Amino acid sequence: MWVAVDVMSGDLGPETAVHGAVQAVKEHGCKVILVGDEPTIYDLLVRFPCDASSIDVVHADTVIGMYESPARAVRHKKNSSVMIAARLVKEKRAVGFFSPGNTGATMGAALLEMGRIKGVDRPAIATALPREDGGATVLIDSGANVDCKAAWLVQFAVMGETYAREILNVPHPRIAILSNGEESKKGNFATLAAHRDIARLPYNFVGNVEGRDLYGGGRSADVVVCDGFTGNIVLKATEGLARSIFNLMKREIATTTLGRTGAFMLKPTLQMIRRRMDYSEYGGAPLLGVSGDCVIGHGSSNAQAFKNGIRVVESFARKDISGQIQENIKQYA
Repeated sequence: MWVAVDVMSGDLGPETAVHGAVQAVKEHGCKVILVGDEPTIYDLLVRFPCDASSIDVVHADTVIGMYESPARAVRHKKNSSVMIAARLVKEKRAVGFFSPGNTGATMGAALLEMGRIKGVDRPAIATALPREDGGATVLIDSGANVDCKAAWLVQFAVMGETYAREILNVPHPRIAILSNGEESKKGNFATLAAHRDIARLPYNFVGNVEGRDLYGGGRSADVVVCDGFTGNIVLKATEGLARSIFNLMKREIATTTLGRTGAFMLKPTLQMIRRRMDYSEYGGAPLLGVSGDCVIGHGSSNAQAFKNGIRVVESFARKDISGQIQENIKQYA
């Protein structure tokens, strides 16, 4: 199985992407197609050598920047790295692709080149949020669709359930809707209608949850459904809060009377918590609902994020998540 990698789009540059791809080859036995400026990639491969039979290179003339209009960019930059990566999936040269670039452009490339799964109205981004119990909550949608119809939220529930069960190995995922209260009558028109329809599915539906339940607590769930506007705000707020908490903890340790011994004893615990909250451990967020496998990485993806993102794409392909979603959508949505 070959995984296409958009080498040029991340904030940290092609060196990080190539390094992470080589790690995926060495540690996970992946096969990767590096898409980007060919001379640059070959120069970097000299610095990060590995089994040549597991790496291919496909040239891309240009790159779509983080602040470009996604709709305009995918129309006018047909030979950009992300467009070619998605095209390789369409042409069956790769099972899926990973990109840390412009989220809108990555979604646009996947839709234009790969198309939607039959029966899916809108693909959705599924982000795994770490919980205090050691598990993860799939937040879907976390940014693809700003305004949503109730029927789309039902489809998100079906796709999220497949992801949690097959990839996160949760036998009977608890499905919930993110709302402004636990009561079934709380929410806007879309969430109220979706609540009614999801409750009819043969799933472990636990009703509404609030924002405080996402990371653990009395009403935690394995899959939490929401529109992309709400989901993206939750995601960005989580990133900012986690960063602030760690900065405060470091500052307190440095200024309190714990001393060097006390600080040394706390360090392993802080490192463990940081790893649990580190986006690079998850690789990226899959775009569910497209015909093929696409994982969208954080703009600041480091080498580890690339390595894990490639691994996630391959694991999705091995379990035929797209095929399973198509069957489940046909049956339940």
